[in-house]
Amino acid sequence: MTAKTGARYRARAAVTAECDRHGRTRLTTLRSDGPLAVREAGGAVYLVGAAAGPLGGDELELDLEVGPGARLAVRSVATTLTLPGDGESRFTVRARVGAGGHLDYAPEPTVAAAGCDHRAVAEITLADGATLRWRDELILGRYGERPGRHTSRIDVILAGRPLLRHELRLDDPGVYGGAAVLGGARAAGTVLLAGAGLVGPGLVGEPVTGEGPAVMPLAGPGVLVSATAGDSSALRRRLCEGERAARAGGSGPAS
Repeated sequence: MTAKTGARYRARAAVTAECDRHGRTRLTTLRSDGPLAVREAGGAVYLVGAAAGPLGGDELELDLEVGPGARLAVRSVATTLTLPGDGESRFTVRARVGAGGHLDYAPEPTVAAAGCDHRAVAEITLADGATLRWRDELILGRYGERPGRHTSRIDVILAGRPLLRHELRLDDPGVYGGAAVLGGARAAGTVLLAGAGLVGPGLVGEPVTGEGPAVMPLAGPGVLVSATAGDSSALRRRLCEGERAARAGGSGPAS
């Protein structure tokens, strides 16, 4: 249930996808809450911003449950604009994927507006045999403005064992503006492919780096593609390039 104190929202939305006896995926839970609205359209579930923000102080949560054998794609209808307010805003996604299930989470980018203080958290649990595609894109500020503070973290457990713990903390321009972090880039993002069959055999082993995306095989069935760029369109192209390279020769579910 939504709670609002002053300008702060506390909201929790949920989506559950289950596989029926005919092998078809059905959405058995589709619950919107406050500024977090979820809608089914075109074979995917879309996140729809029902209010501005998140604003500083907002705490938003999204629970995703993908049953054994089910498939769920999550998208958004627009970018998410994080705005300043009363303290830190927070958006937490908790996802659980059963054996043989597949989750494809790829919303539009988040824009860290000037003065914001935002934290994005993803906590993902994959059963043995589950697969995951997870895309995360961040734009540092609107056109012509300095970005606010933004931290994103993703933790993935696969078959009871940690697969990935990754955090990007952009709270000090003097640090993340250096050559060792983002340099002059205004956009940064990742694509995680996790689970057996998603990654081609040619990229198992050493990381692939260069002028474009970096493709890093994980200590388990999966690859993390990361890239930086001067704008959102260039970032998307680089992430797509890295994902195609990672999938080369793979046989997993198409996105």
